[in-house]
Amino acid sequence: MPSRSDLANAIRALSMDGVQKAKSGHPGAPMGMADIAEVLWNDFLKHNPSNPDWYDRDRFVLSNGHGSMLLYSLLHLSGYELPIEELQNFRQMHSKTPGHPEYGYAPGVETTTGPLGQGIANAVGFALAEKVMAGQFNKDGHEIVDHNTYAFLGDGCMMEGISHEACSLAGTLGLGKLIAFYDDNGISIDGEVEGWFTDDTVKRFEAYGWQVIPKVDGHNPDEITQAIETAKAETGKPTLICCKTIIGFGSPNKEGKEDCHGAPLGDDEIKLVRERLNWPHAPFEIPADIYAEWDKKEKGGALEADWGKKFEAYKAAYPELAAEFERRMKGDMPANFAEEADKIIAEFAAKGETVASRKASQNSIEAFGKLLPEMFGGSADLAGSNLTLWSGAKGITAEDGSGNYCFYGVREFGMSAIMNGVSLHGGLVPYGATFLMFMEYARNAVRMASLMGLKNIFVYTHDSIGLGEDGPTHQPVEQVASLRNTPNLEEWRPCDTVESAVSWKESFMRSEGPSALIFSRQGLPHQERTDAQIADIAKGAYVLKDCEGTPDVILMATGSEVGIIVDAAATLTAEGKKVRVVSMPSASRFDAQSDEYKESVLPSAVRARIAVEALIGDFWYKYVGFDGKIIAMETFGESAPAGELFKHFGINADAVVEAAKSL
Repeated sequence: MPSRSDLANAIRALSMDGVQKAKSGHPGAPMGMADIAEVLWNDFLKHNPSNPDWYDRDRFVLSNGHGSMLLYSLLHLSGYELPIEELQNFRQMHSKTPGHPEYGYAPGVETTTGPLGQGIANAVGFALAEKVMAGQFNKDGHEIVDHNTYAFLGDGCMMEGISHEACSLAGTLGLGKLIAFYDDNGISIDGEVEGWFTDDTVKRFEAYGWQVIPKVDGHNPDEITQAIETAKAETGKPTLICCKTIIGFGSPNKEGKEDCHGAPLGDDEIKLVRERLNWPHAPFEIPADIYAEWDKKEKGGALEADWGKKFEAYKAAYPELAAEFERRMKGDMPANFAEEADKIIAEFAAKGETVASRKASQNSIEAFGKLLPEMFGGSADLAGSNLTLWSGAKGITAEDGSGNYCFYGVREFGMSAIMNGVSLHGGLVPYGATFLMFMEYARNAVRMASLMGLKNIFVYTHDSIGLGEDGPTHQPVEQVASLRNTPNLEEWRPCDTVESAVSWKESFMRSEGPSALIFSRQGLPHQERTDAQIADIAKGAYVLKDCEGTPDVILMATGSEVGIIVDAAATLTAEGKKVRVVSMPSASRFDAQSDEYKESVLPSAVRARIAVEALIGDFWYKYVGFDGKIIAMETFGESAPAGELFKHFGINADAVVEAAKSL
């Protein structure tokens, strides 16, 4: 029977061979963490390679994602559909083994990692979702949600600020089924970290409320085993297992040095590694007895079958809850959601309230929350300003995970990355809010949600100079352009209660990626519409006001500026001009429409076009062309009441009328 070191050396060999064949990659972390991974994956991880989507599997996150060959080796060896040819094709076009783990490429990859620190934040999200789903569905004697989240992270993840945000909250919320392994090898790209990273990690995590197991020999299977058993026994706190390892373990000339962090070892050094590890096999060759010891298909199938029996008993005792659990884990919407949502939108249209769109958003949350038990809200310490709380909101605590709302604290980046983990876990649809300006702190997590195609809803209020007196530090001007330029992200900037409700409905209905909902601080007037116009809101842009025949000028805007162009149109119409008003709450949705529809809204024959938005305006050239005009921000804002700011920066109806006449 192969020894534990033989099993770990299989990881080392595949990792160094994959990197060498690709002529790029990171062999050091996989070789250093191989012993930890071997113990965890062979003795503790609850998973089924034949069904990577089993609901109650343990989740494994490689936060130090540059060590991706470690994960690919584990998946291949344990029996996932990741053949050796894919490992030989590491980092090549269209392979399932890209340079960093990418969600959706290979079975068993739970999340995309690479930007350091976000993986551990995703892991916090997985563990949070497990706690919430267990709180909502488990009953005495029927624990159908009962799994752990394991994460590997290195010095780089520890240094990134997001690790502080996410791990602090994990301790506060008592996420006892989160177990993280800190690969304390003392090396980063620039060399030995003692020159720039001297934190007392043990004290830091103890202060967060974690159980910390220090000074574990990361190359001693017995110590690793004992540490994991101790971690699993503590259910009230997350656990950090601090493992001392040697980066590039087994490389005679490069182990313990930055040389093996991010470059192939080289053919000569790999030959020496094989000799030192007593691994005489050719590149990518794994002996049959080692494959047999690693294979977890039979064990995983038995574990899932046992859970299946538990679920059948649960279904017999709680049939409605069981059906709801399955629906939510599959990601299906309630059968009547679209129909009921349209009724809600019609009610908002009939009311015709003039309120800030952030308040309109809260009204939508209140209405939709009663239809969507999977809705999981939160705010980065701005609930009273973002207006994300509703009558059915119940906060998550360490003692009670059955709620549906997380008070994230002042942690915009952490919140957004945790939401990514919540979404990936399944069963919950997260929304999280902050001021639009502070999207900047969370930008990379929003990008990762878009890259993975996650059903997240990012809520951003105080969306322009219209927030007023807080001044330019809080007044976003360039942020919406950044969101619009993000592939696979849909942005919505509604102009009133009706468009706000539609934006929420469409975000809930969208399954292929995240949405950013952008709301005002100031009150916005209700706009009258026909039923046909309400239906067209979902197309991203539509004709709100029109004229007989071909327009002399088309006015277009989003959000708070729609009211401005409506007023300008009234003035121009009174002066005998033919004016079309286009509201464009979602440019990305509009761009996805047919050419015929886009032409019906913005006919190419009408070249006199004006776009108005209290944000940076360059984006609008794609719609107005070089013959049109853009009335928008060209600088940062100022501190003053909103009305004065719009006047000062020339974003008002008078400016629109003047621009129209010049065209």
